[in-house]
Amino acid sequence: MTPQNSQYHKRIQKVIDYMYGHLDQPLDLNRLADVACMSPYHWHRVYHGIYGETLANTVRRLRLHRAAGELVNTQRGISDIAKESGYGSVQAFNRVFSEHYGLPPAKYKQQGSHKSFQLLINSNAEGSSPMTDNTKAPEVIIKQVDGFKIIGHPNHGSYMNIGNAFEKTFGWLGINGLMPHTRRSIGIYYDDPASVPEPDLRSFAGAEIITDTTPEFPPGMEEREIPAGKYAVLQLKGPYSEMAPAYQWLYGVWLPASGEEVADQPCFEEYLNNPREVPATELLTNIYMPLK
Repeated sequence: MTPQNSQYHKRIQKVIDYMYGHLDQPLDLNRLADVACMSPYHWHRVYHGIYGETLANTVRRLRLHRAAGELVNTQRGISDIAKESGYGSVQAFNRVFSEHYGLPPAKYKQQGSHKSFQLLINSNAEGSSPMTDNTKAPEVIIKQVDGFKIIGHPNHGSYMNIGNAFEKTFGWLGINGLMPHTRRSIGIYYDDPASVPEPDLRSFAGAEIITDTTPEFPPGMEEREIPAGKYAVLQLKGPYSEMAPAYQWLYGVWLPASGEEVADQPCFEEYLNNPREVPATELLTNIYMPLK
């Protein structure tokens, strides 16, 4: 990594950390340019050139992602969520959220695709609830996976914030011209959020790179290995905020009924498309559960 690339990488890391730490505050181009220590004109062009997305679109996407997580996982009021997401009215928030998540916030909370897994879990627990098209169990495929290595950044704390580490990882890849050599985007999740306090959760945001030469890693960047072996694979379509019910169903319903045993290693996720390029409703994710 050249000294010039290293300088830009540090600036990107600083801006990403600032954005994630101040999503409920004004984040206009001038403020983020100040954080990057560059003129607004040049900083906007650098950021857009690296990520293929404007800063304004990144901020909006991150705020909506956080809002979706709060709608799914908390009882907070929509007006409060709208205000923290930077919208002056619930109506404006409803309109933008609907564009990206397919439903207005209230309906998303009650009818989003995360509810289908909760219905499946409840149906299994009750033992007598009839299955409908909306509660039909998804297909889980068992496959053998070859081991491979990824490079990226660790994340500590809420899994909903692993995007911070992904932004840094792909910023580094972009600066070093490695995006054409990136084959897979991978998230590793080491802890059960139901049993480990949120500040202690460990995860890793990485990518598999296919190239003979890789630049020297900057501080904070690491290499991890995905072990070869047998995995149960569940494919999800929809927002990342809906992962928790899918894991609950996979571990609590599918695994006991499958006759399989889980192996002593973490799950990982493979992200099949790019949240910068498709709406949240079209995101595709494969969850890999390791099996003995």
